[in-house]
Amino acid sequence: MVQATKKIWMDGKFVDWDDAQVHVLSHTLHYGLGAFEGIRCYDTIRGPAIFRLAEHVERLLQSAHIAGMKVPYTQQELEQAIVDTIKINDVQECYIRPLVYLGYGEMGINNAHNPVNVSIAVWPWGAYLGEDALQNGIRVRVSSFTRHHVNVMMTKAKIVGNYANSQLAKMEAIHSGYDEAIMLDPQGNVAEGSGENIFIVRRGELKTPPLTAILEGITRNSIVDVARHMGLTVHESILSRDELYIADEAFFTGTAAELTPIREVDNRIIGSGRPGPMTAKLQEAFFRVVQGKDDSFQEWLTYI
Repeated sequence: MVQATKKIWMDGKFVDWDDAQVHVLSHTLHYGLGAFEGIRCYDTIRGPAIFRLAEHVERLLQSAHIAGMKVPYTQQELEQAIVDTIKINDVQECYIRPLVYLGYGEMGINNAHNPVNVSIAVWPWGAYLGEDALQNGIRVRVSSFTRHHVNVMMTKAKIVGNYANSQLAKMEAIHSGYDEAIMLDPQGNVAEGSGENIFIVRRGELKTPPLTAILEGITRNSIVDVARHMGLTVHESILSRDELYIADEAFFTGTAAELTPIREVDNRIIGSGRPGPMTAKLQEAFFRVVQGKDDSFQEWLTYI
């Protein structure tokens, strides 16, 4: 269960957690067109700080724009609303979920006359795949469900309805005894997890799929920058399924997943079957950044 906090921001007003409700005929609930973000606030050595707030809100607005939804708030207003929501709930560390959705109005595919609503909720949320996953890695399977084609669903947008695809892949993996899924793109190459981007290490270099058919992950971008700052070589290139099997190391990145090692894919052990040295080094570096311990990336933190 989600751990309830005190207040949720809804269209410019704070309402009690239990009163944050929408009508059952809200358009997004039926047809899936909406946009959302996942953001984290960390308890740093200088107090609570939101990781890459501006980039997340920018992507939220871009997702809404791709979906043809006119958000009635500016980026600055939404950033301030997120800060205010954290303050009013008096949390030191939390997950942040802004949602842009089409509200109650007309039914039918044409949404031109439905209001565009925005909500912001925050709650404590630990490691998405569990603390053991961060330390020891997870078992994953390649899904029978394919990642969306770029002209089937807009893959650069974090659209609510896109995640029906992700849920099918995730539940298939769970029911098959795995922790997570990896989806291939329509050409059969590795795309991403159900809610994460993916990296492998091979011959001392990092590889990650290009942006052609994946969500442009903000944590993914951060890991690329941190890795290059550390002097590591990073390639954005097509990654085949069999190259994944023979990787020396592999890991997922994402706001929820943070940096989670992968120890096994389709019953094939990756490397030693434990988080590898480069994965461990990057994971440590990432947590130093989000905890405010690395001055090289202080601009990524918005202190409350």
